Amino acid sequence: MAQMEEFGEEIADFVRRVAELKSARSVPTDDLGTVLDAAIFELDHVADQLRPLYERLAAEGHLGSGAPDRDEQRLLRALFQRLPLPVALVDRESVVRRMNFAATGFTGARAGYATGRPLTGFLLHADRVAFRSQTAAVARGEGDRSLTVHLQRDPHLPVRATLTALRPGTEPRTAVLVVLQPGTRPAGSQASRVSRVSHHEAFHPPGPDLGEATRHAARIDLADAMTTALLTAPAGDRAAVLARAAGVLHPRFADWVIADEGAARPQRTTVLGPKDAPVGDVLAQTPAACPLVVEAARGGAPVLQVRPEDPESFGRDTSDAPVLVRAQVTSLLCVPLRGRSDGPVEGVLTLFRSGARLAFSMAEAQTVDVMSRHIALAMTRHTSRGTTARS
Repeated sequence: MAQMEEFGEEIADFVRRVAELKSARSVPTDDLGTVLDAAIFELDHVADQLRPLYERLAAEGHLGSGAPDRDEQRLLRALFQRLPLPVALVDRESVVRRMNFAATGFTGARAGYATGRPLTGFLLHADRVAFRSQTAAVARGEGDRSLTVHLQRDPHLPVRATLTALRPGTEPRTAVLVVLQPGTRPAGSQASRVSRVSHHEAFHPPGPDLGEATRHAARIDLADAMTTALLTAPAGDRAAVLARAAGVLHPRFADWVIADEGAARPQRTTVLGPKDAPVGDVLAQTPAACPLVVEAARGGAPVLQVRPEDPESFGRDTSDAPVLVRAQVTSLLCVPLRGRSDGPVEGVLTLFRSGARLAFSMAEAQTVDVMSRHIALAMTRHTSRGTTARS
């Protein structure tokens, strides 16, 4: 095995040097002799070193075992994906390397989204630090661990996360295998009164009731409702325009709608949130203390975040708690209100989704971006224009 690794490293180094030689073809004519000497040296190296090593490995049977190994890897990969338990493979930083079908269904991750992103992004903020710490300890070889966490999509359900070290044969570092097992909901909670389902059903929630065509139609209906609200808003009343726009978006499109007027010194004018939510605390928050709002007010690009990693990105409310944590935000959209791409920013619109609601998609973000321009135009519409139109 050591000889195979050495052979692989030699080949990799050779390929890199050949790439460097190819890039040297543009050197002046007077220097081509040096490049030619280097190329001849590399060819000699292949003939004198790599080829004998290849023949020796082939004679010992190391190279002939490649096909069975690949077959076994495919089998193990298929078993991993089909395990009925939610299982994920992460690195020491809790970044997902692989996640099986049961885990994507259980966490609510979209296909292909989780890989390369921290698994902690699916957890409540209060559980993230402990999970990272335990994952790092397992990766360092300090033994298997187990802890209770809570998913953002179902914060009332305790989930037992079991962590064990794993060293894949082709991987240079130790990985961590994470097995997620749902616990029992607290007695008396609203979720506990829902009819029980089997474990298999819990790991594989039913597919969406609406197809992509229906979701597209819903976005068109939302845009139509927004246009109607903006056309009927009183001209010259910027706060009323923002309030009308927020009323269209809440709750059909977002669980929270936060509107800030102005750019140099934004003022919070509207906050709509879920029932019994700390709406008053968010309304009393100073927009200048919200990094996302400040960046958007300066003319920044629209921001779409799914399972925001930084709990301080929207600042803290009057109770000194991070807004994203207290609102249990699972995805957010923050867009500047600007009528033209080179025009001034009239305000900032921020949308939150929380709980088990699907995260904002790119298509929905594009729809909100279009509506933000219409809102900005409505905010700058003057009464005189309306009077001229009626005459």
